[in-house]
Amino acid sequence: MHEQIARPLYYLGVHLLYASLVWLAAWLLTSIPRGSGTIKHWIWVATSLNFMLPLGAVVDKSLARHLAWASPLGIIGGVGLRIAEDGVLASVLGTVWLVGAALMFTRLCWRLRAERRAAQVLEDHSGDDSRPMFFAQGVPVRFGRASQPPSVDGLLRPRISLPSGIDRLLSEDELAAVLIHEITHAKRRDNLIRLVHEIGLCALWFHPLVWVTGARLSLYRELSCDESVIHRDRGRDLISALAKLASPEQPFVLQAMVTSFLSLRLARLATAPSQPTGRAASTLLAMTFGAMLAMGVFQTVAHTACCFLVKH
Repeated sequence: MHEQIARPLYYLGVHLLYASLVWLAAWLLTSIPRGSGTIKHWIWVATSLNFMLPLGAVVDKSLARHLAWASPLGIIGGVGLRIAEDGVLASVLGTVWLVGAALMFTRLCWRLRAERRAAQVLEDHSGDDSRPMFFAQGVPVRFGRASQPPSVDGLLRPRISLPSGIDRLLSEDELAAVLIHEITHAKRRDNLIRLVHEIGLCALWFHPLVWVTGARLSLYRELSCDESVIHRDRGRDLISALAKLASPEQPFVLQAMVTSFLSLRLARLATAPSQPTGRAASTLLAMTFGAMLAMGVFQTVAHTACCFLVKH
């Protein structure tokens, strides 16, 4: 009975150890000034998925003879065994985790329900708007309430929502820059990626690095979409559009923009060249992170496939 509890705890401990080391590599690599924002975004997506996929736990025991060089991580195994042998401690920790996971799942459901209601209100409002929905690069675009910032709704079939009157507030070039940014979100299914991370967070709510990963995903999600605007030589137009949308006359839009790392986005837009640069740096970032991720996964598999708990 103890082994049935201790072994999953050992798997989890080894997995989180190496996932945390991969997280450290992601943090260091994405902190380098050079390199593509898009590459850095996908580095954080991979880091998030690496936390959620404990590959070592699904590897068959038959691999053990091929990984005889690996040795058990005794500290992690000892902790798992200690918890398994103490019924009270195991019950307390299990209850705390279950309550936390339930609260996080309720929080996620509440957010999704609120967004669904907002989308329904927007749909009702757009039916009263004289301007019909149109398509931009194959993505449907509609107009909604004036107080709502430009955004993307939906998971598998995303749609862009623009505030009513934005075409009067912004010039044609500024509106085009905003649309390029939102189209990138939509085509990349950023809402779905965010949801996958938040589902994982419900289970790993106790791990601070998973929370930080969500924040870094949010940051580079925006910076990478801005990068697509810069590559089309419309960075200055987006700066102007953001300045207008964040004016004191647009208080609700200002609040949304601030939470989207507005100051950092403006700084990047103002200094980034219109043509892609640093391709060598981006390639090196991707290759280095790929190597670190592969090493982390391999070490996790090695220490969980061939090593079963050492009895103390």
